[in-house]
Amino acid sequence: MKTSPRQLSENFDFSVAFHRQRIATQGDLINRDVSLLEFFRRVLDEGLDDKQPLLERLKFIAIFSSNIDEFFMVRVSALKEKIGRGVTSLSDGSATTELLEAIRKAVNEMIARQMDCLRDGILPGLAAHNVAIKAYGELSEDERSFANDYFEANIYPVLTPQAVDPTHPFPYISDGSQNLGFYIEPRVNRRTARVMKSVGTRFFVRLKVPSFVPRFVRVADGTDTFVFVEDLIRANIIRLVPTVEPESCHLFRITRDADMDLHEVEAEDLLETMEENLKLRRFGDVVRLEVSSSMPAEMVEHLSASLEITDEDVYSVDGPLNAADFWDIVSLDRPDLKDRPIRIKRPDIFDSGESIFDIIGRSDHLLHHPYMPYSIVTDLIREAAEDPDVLAIKICLYRIGSESPIAPLLIEASERGKQVTVLIEIKARFDEANNIEWGKKLERAGVHVVYGIVGLKTHAKTTLVVRREDGKLKRYVHLATGNYNPATSAVYTDLGILTADEEIGADVTELFNYLTVYTQPEAHRKLLVAPLNLRERMTEMIDREAENARAGRPARIIAKINRLADAEIVRSLYAASQAGVKIELIVRGVCTLRPGVPGFSENIRVRSVVGRLLEHSRVYYFQNDGDPEIYVGSADWMPRNLDRRVEVIAPVQDRGIKRFLADKYLVSYLKDNVNAREMMPDGTYRMTARTDGEEPFDSQLYFEDQRKPLDFIAGIKK
Repeated sequence: MKTSPRQLSENFDFSVAFHRQRIATQGDLINRDVSLLEFFRRVLDEGLDDKQPLLERLKFIAIFSSNIDEFFMVRVSALKEKIGRGVTSLSDGSATTELLEAIRKAVNEMIARQMDCLRDGILPGLAAHNVAIKAYGELSEDERSFANDYFEANIYPVLTPQAVDPTHPFPYISDGSQNLGFYIEPRVNRRTARVMKSVGTRFFVRLKVPSFVPRFVRVADGTDTFVFVEDLIRANIIRLVPTVEPESCHLFRITRDADMDLHEVEAEDLLETMEENLKLRRFGDVVRLEVSSSMPAEMVEHLSASLEITDEDVYSVDGPLNAADFWDIVSLDRPDLKDRPIRIKRPDIFDSGESIFDIIGRSDHLLHHPYMPYSIVTDLIREAAEDPDVLAIKICLYRIGSESPIAPLLIEASERGKQVTVLIEIKARFDEANNIEWGKKLERAGVHVVYGIVGLKTHAKTTLVVRREDGKLKRYVHLATGNYNPATSAVYTDLGILTADEEIGADVTELFNYLTVYTQPEAHRKLLVAPLNLRERMTEMIDREAENARAGRPARIIAKINRLADAEIVRSLYAASQAGVKIELIVRGVCTLRPGVPGFSENIRVRSVVGRLLEHSRVYYFQNDGDPEIYVGSADWMPRNLDRRVEVIAPVQDRGIKRFLADKYLVSYLKDNVNAREMMPDGTYRMTARTDGEEPFDSQLYFEDQRKPLDFIAGIKK
């Protein structure tokens, strides 16, 4: 049983006090940013859990740092912008300045725990297994010689100290870069003494650690012993500035606002506008300054004044800055320090040699990643590219990945004379540059590329293949919860549906017409599409369950989603709970709903599953008076998903797949007592308790046994 995260969580009382104050004074919604910090704490707890393999713990430490970086880039920057405009409170009742103070307190507390864990637990544990990250002073004479030779050959030639003096203003500091700061007192002669006396004799110097230099430098061939690159530079600082001692050099790092304000309606060319905005992102306002705990107050004050930030934007770290770089260590080939890999099995039917179109034409098929290989999806696109009877391929790409095998297949299909249409979302945050590059490559190959739709992001994960069969056109569709990115499919849990259903095919055809020429259909036959009908239908189905409960009919809602923060949906769920509907929510991250409040939301249970895989699938179950409706797709219950994105939710129609999702898939997540945490009314989480004698049940490992879903579905179909 995972006990250490729970014990540590009980000591972390900031959010408890904060939520208790809010539930007593400010109503029914938990603040979204505080809820997001609670999710980060659950991620951090995985790193603190000494029951896990060491490199798995380090992985979660790295993920936590990446999460915090993005939180400052987007959420904190937006909050500071609101405060700058004089906004004093948010829609959930939170006071903006109080929230910013609470965020600072929570982040400082979590970073302190993260550094304690690294310094006292993970790094010593790794060293005991011959994966050592040493301080320069701990290196042997041979190791120092090896490291210094590396410095001379690979680092020293590209270093550029930058002094700040009357002729050299404070330099531009790039987002996320590692920097060393120190002071110098230049040597003077009689000619320069008078000038130096007038401007001062002590200057600040910034030395950027080049991003292309590895963060961890090996100190001997054939070993996994490293030194931090900043320690190596500091130890050799005399090679650059002979008057400076290593102890006088202190590390710092900044985070800039990355929440770009894109005025799409005014843009004549969306692609060109996005490229310009990406350049501007480099110069976003500074929202956080991280400094090593050894940095003297004088230097912190100088940096703060130069960067035009306040003391509240400074975060002192007693340990390595940018722990996200530990991914380099996580990637070492040390299976003994990692979880056993997830077993992946390709269903026999897709290895039968039969055309994938014949397989889909007979019945719908459920894809379950990463337990089934993503090659099934790429094989669909490959066969579509090569099949002379395929006339057209249309696909929505949100996050493609730099090494995507899918984009080259689409280029091949276009070169073979097929009509290929790609909706590529160039507003996908932090993937904009990669998506723009792929878009240009696809265009050069003759692919019809559409760069999103004005005012909306296209988040749908949908493919349409049109094939000529027996003199007629037949449509094949792939609808999914995850991106067309094989790399992330190995660590994200996602679902996909392969279908040749005529009405779904017609709906998807009209969806692509909407995306390419803004032709809005009067009504969809089966699909729920945001922003057209998704919010309305979701609200109707929640209300229908409430009506059934009031009438004494079976009523139940189960939703497995990533985030829940839409006030209208939350309040509909509250009303359904008060009507007697049993509501079970599996929400990985943000959840602004308060479960289990007597007389208010007592029929709602919320749990979060955080484990070795990132839970990414979205599944909605409505009992519907004994005739269940189940939907899968790309949308969470968030305002952005319901109102500001193009999303697709598809009904599950196959009887076997429906039974599997209802009786096996969702139930497994509700049974999980290894990775699951239960949400309390105040917004905090507790590890799921096991009763005496109860066996551990890990939902993520349960699905490794592919015979369970495949045999179950096949049995129902018979």
